[in-house]
Amino acid sequence: MLQNPKTIMHIQDPASQRLTWNKRPKSVLVIKKIRDASLLQPFKELCVHLTEENNMIVYVEKKVLEDPAIANDDNFGPVKKKFCTFREDYDDISNQIDFIICLGGDGTLLYASSLFQGSVPPVMAFHLGSLGFLTPFNFENFQSQVTQVIEGNAALVLRSRLKVKVVKEHREKMTVQNGIEENGVVSANIEKEMGKQVMQYQVLNEVVVDRGPSSYLSNVDVFLDGHLITTVQGDGVIVSTPTGSTAYAAAAGASMIHPNVPAIMITPICPHSLSFRPIVVPAGVELKIMLSPDARNTAWVSFDGRKRQEICHGDSISITTSCYPLPSICFRDPVSDWFESLAECLHWNVRKKQNNFAVEEEEF
Repeated sequence: MLQNPKTIMHIQDPASQRLTWNKRPKSVLVIKKIRDASLLQPFKELCVHLTEENNMIVYVEKKVLEDPAIANDDNFGPVKKKFCTFREDYDDISNQIDFIICLGGDGTLLYASSLFQGSVPPVMAFHLGSLGFLTPFNFENFQSQVTQVIEGNAALVLRSRLKVKVVKEHREKMTVQNGIEENGVVSANIEKEMGKQVMQYQVLNEVVVDRGPSSYLSNVDVFLDGHLITTVQGDGVIVSTPTGSTAYAAAAGASMIHPNVPAIMITPICPHSLSFRPIVVPAGVELKIMLSPDARNTAWVSFDGRKRQEICHGDSISITTSCYPLPSICFRDPVSDWFESLAECLHWNVRKKQNNFAVEEEEF
């Protein structure tokens, strides 16, 4: 054994992670929760502040500006003309954004993650949604808070993501469920080319494999670094990051893991077993999920609640820790923000306090 333990392991203080700019940021992506009229005024105020006060290039999604309340606002017209717009799945803006501001709930942060399949710019998330576990900033003092971020005066938490590869065997013909794609557009039958189809995703919260519309138990094999570790028989299984441990996994009975902990959590969904407990495995291992050979039905998989698709015999889902985390800007620091979210959003360990014993006065 080495005499100096410090040469064996170095434990980093989470509070030591700070936002540092090599040069002053010039471009910002603003993500607004759609179909929410209450966010129109905060969105306009933020964009005016960014363009006129900080002289920044603002990127917004094209469909955000198609909202009639924004399109028909003549006073907002001069600001809107300065915007750079993009369309999801069509335009690549990954190398043009210095940092991201989210207005809404946790879903806006998940959406921001999905836009960047490689390196992710720092994300500042304002709590303007319903839950807001991942959105620590309040909008009342947004000017001073944005200024602090631009000046580099902020703490960071690096939220690990999952790198997921789905490999599907060739089939003659495959029909999209109900003939409708995820975006609601009616779709014809999809002809697959010869060979295997490979799709890759970066996932912030979780990969969910479930039994879909079938009445049978899901029956999937889980491999870790090539070794079969268990077969899941139940409604499904959740593979989540520490960030995702407070989402679907928490509802399924898993422990909650601080985002600075390097780990992957495996949580069964309603397993038909009294002894199947959620487990935590080291970050960096490779998990593979496949239908068991004797499975009675197919399974379905989704990634942060999106891109839902069917998994058939011979298909595989490979999962490991991504080398591209999501840098989330903290309101205070990684530890304080996390425990405050546990208390405010999930009411963690809320209980009436026990009364102490009454102290009897001594007789003299």
